[in-house]
Amino acid sequence: MEKSFQDHYPESYSHCYGCGSKNDSGLQIKSYWDGDESVAVFHPEKYHMAFPGYVYGGLIASIIDCHSTGTAAAAAYREEGREMGSEPAFRFVTASLHIDYLLPTPLGPPLHLRSRVTEIKGRKVVVETECIVEDKVTAKGKVVAVQMPEHLLPE
Repeated sequence: MEKSFQDHYPESYSHCYGCGSKNDSGLQIKSYWDGDESVAVFHPEKYHMAFPGYVYGGLIASIIDCHSTGTAAAAAYREEGREMGSEPAFRFVTASLHIDYLLPTPLGPPLHLRSRVTEIKGRKVVVETECIVEDKVTAKGKVVAVQMPEHLLPE
């Protein structure tokens, strides 16, 4: 089975609540390329509820955020013609997150994320992501991701 973007992160970068493979209590977001776009699927649980029948908006923001920063890292590797996980490792953090909630997101069906990289410039990658449920776009996000600053890198 193909490894997700997040599965290529070094262990020291793998503890994020949203996408860290080493965070057993986290959301475990897994992102993959689909041509020039990236995709992820998230299955919300009953406790991800805002009110009966609908997903909490903060969860939607979190999964868009983590999927987008993973996409930024994968795009940086692609831009340099490198294999995911090769050294030096790319890890991106959020500089800006903007979410537009278009429709209430029903709780139950899977949430499909689809992203496009709209800009790569130096240490910055801009990613636009849609949250799609049952063929309807319920939220859109724009993430400005930046390569992790040196002072935050693990030793």
